[in-house]
Amino acid sequence: MDITLTSLEATHTELLKQKIMAEIASQGGWMSFSRYMEMALYEPGMGYYSAGAHKLGLGGDFTTAPEISPLFGAAIVETLLPILKGLKAQSLPTQILEFGAGTGKLADSILTRLHSLDFYLDCYDIIEISPDLAQRQEERLNHLKQKLNLSTQCNWLSSLPSNFKGIILANEVIDAIPCDAIIYQNGFWYWQGLAVMHGKLAWATGKPVEQSLLPKALLTGDFAEGYVTELHAPANAWMRQIAHHLDTGLFLTFDYGFPEAEYFHAQRLEGTLMAHHRHHAIQDPFHLPGLCDLTTHVEWSQIARSALAETVDDVYLSNQASYLLDAGIGDIALEIGDPSNTATFLPISNALQKLLSEAEMGELFKVFAFSKKLNDVLPDHSLEDLPGLRARNRL
Repeated sequence: MDITLTSLEATHTELLKQKIMAEIASQGGWMSFSRYMEMALYEPGMGYYSAGAHKLGLGGDFTTAPEISPLFGAAIVETLLPILKGLKAQSLPTQILEFGAGTGKLADSILTRLHSLDFYLDCYDIIEISPDLAQRQEERLNHLKQKLNLSTQCNWLSSLPSNFKGIILANEVIDAIPCDAIIYQNGFWYWQGLAVMHGKLAWATGKPVEQSLLPKALLTGDFAEGYVTELHAPANAWMRQIAHHLDTGLFLTFDYGFPEAEYFHAQRLEGTLMAHHRHHAIQDPFHLPGLCDLTTHVEWSQIARSALAETVDDVYLSNQASYLLDAGIGDIALEIGDPSNTATFLPISNALQKLLSEAEMGELFKVFAFSKKLNDVLPDHSLEDLPGLRARNRL
């Protein structure tokens, strides 16, 4: 794929490439893929999320559900509101913490919808590692607070608070947590990392993977020679941390992925790793480090087991379409738009198509949730009583 770079972009990616190559040399000529992904995305001042760049929206590299329509955030409010009201009834702060809030559009939609329902949140906190996105979030939310005369406190945190009581949200966060690549050769799984060959970054096979690190599906399945997939130890560790720090309330996330039977399917020969640049999908993950987004699909079964290891109440998984329909997105659309007015309702209809269609985001994107001590704020309620989470649980 031919991509024309500015001189600044060309210099940026070359400097990061040289830094990666120097580290490979210092490590004896081989680097794990997780370390490469960490540097490509998060190297201070140089990684994709650490350096200033236009990442989201029409002019960026990808578009998320909150960018498509405020209906997405409005539907999420239907799930959150019973818990927020329960916290308020217990004289506890009503608070939401969002990881990786993008441009702030999800926070904007949620706060706007809560305002329209006459519910006022005490605190909306954000943990954001991208400095330029954090700045855009702050500008957007400050403008919203002035526009709606909101007293909600908005804070940008550097770490997850302990014993958090409230709601934790994450939209398309897990897919960007560094993962490891592995390859099946001669009846064994090997780490698939990278080396420098002829002055370029290239795949290179490393040592065998310890069997204790392999999911059961990879130990018992029948895989073709050269089958490639990913292991997600950092994402699973992150999920355990979230579950450990949430004392009371709900965790809710949206991302693309599969449960393990589909993720490690024998026909998924090349794994799920992809690079994205200016709305183009790129197969080569070593293309333009620092300028391309790198993602993998989420393996939801192990994510669920990681949460359950921290004694959560229950876990839930479904597709995005089922979630949004059960949360009442259709009724919200009719509330804010008149179907008889084609000019104003057509954009709403198009947004619903993208969010719900199996050919768009409806099936590939999943909702995953877990609760802790839900009965403390909502007596006699389970996770699957919440709007949005009443469809069939796929776990």
